Amino acid sequence: MTRIGADVKFEDGGSRLGDDPVKTLVALADLGFEGILVRTLDEAFPTLDPGAIAEFAAEARARGMFVQAGVGKVNPFMTAELPRVRDLGDGSYLAGMERMIAICAEQGWTEAWSATGGFKHELPAPHCFDRFRTDVDWADQLASTGRFLRLLAPSLRAHGVRINLETHEEITTFEILRLIEEVGDDVLGVCLDPANLPVRGELVTDAVRRVARHVHMTHLRDAVLVETDEGLSRFLAPVGQGLIDWPDLLGRVLAAAPELDLVIEGIGGSRAEMLLQLDDPRWRAAHPDMTDADAAALRAQAAAYGGLVATGRAPDLDALRASPPVDADYRQFLTDSRTALMAAVQRRSASPEQE
Repeated sequence: MTRIGADVKFEDGGSRLGDDPVKTLVALADLGFEGILVRTLDEAFPTLDPGAIAEFAAEARARGMFVQAGVGKVNPFMTAELPRVRDLGDGSYLAGMERMIAICAEQGWTEAWSATGGFKHELPAPHCFDRFRTDVDWADQLASTGRFLRLLAPSLRAHGVRINLETHEEITTFEILRLIEEVGDDVLGVCLDPANLPVRGELVTDAVRRVARHVHMTHLRDAVLVETDEGLSRFLAPVGQGLIDWPDLLGRVLAAAPELDLVIEGIGGSRAEMLLQLDDPRWRAAHPDMTDADAAALRAQAAAYGGLVATGRAPDLDALRASPPVDADYRQFLTDSRTALMAAVQRRSASPEQE
């Protein structure tokens, strides 16, 4: 039976929902969620204290809630931004990740989250994406990520844990699939975040079709595309309030894994505007798997949203860029998404299976 949980980002043991992981879990349960994805284990438990982790796991079991956890990022060119993981390994980032993998295995959390980069809010596009770093080419970052994942593979196999790479804003599904082929689908899968797919010039329906059989975790939220002077901007929206075809997405993902637990990712301190520069030759050259038909379809989606704005049925660009969300917006985003996702899952359960 499909359950619905929420992804939670922690900082030094606390989150926007609670001062510690147990209080956060209780807050999610009060909102009606059936599970939690702890984005990164060391951010929730900075010292990986066994007693605190055991207390959290016991609380989740007592409430019948599922737990998933993240174990750090896997791109060696940006792991210096996560010094605590290296500290946990006594100087070895690899050993720090292996410690977290072992803890996940001990608790039965066998699907783990990871990503290949981060977003630098203070930098202009395209350099806010690790894909466009100027000190190292993206191809070299991918090659190093593959090598690091191969180093992790023995530990993952020994513990029966799989890392699932998020369809994050710096990487395409084509590239994730190549890494899975290189490393092995027994230890590497996909955490599907459909709202990030357009950022890398991908059509959601096509990308989901590509990766569906490898999806073992999710970061579900919706998105809209808006025409701007610089290109097309992606903004986050609650599930069901954007461009994503949810019946198609759920049909494909749940056909491949009928018992998959679905996780919603909430909104952060903004609507997460991210720029697609379809007319910039450098940007297009950085997306060799993207086609002209893909670009045309993305423009059409932005034009369709513009039509909604023109008739007063959607917020305009200025409104989307306006005052940043507060905690009440964060909770509303999660609960609105949960309501819409539950309805979509129930509709699917009442209709014939999609293949």
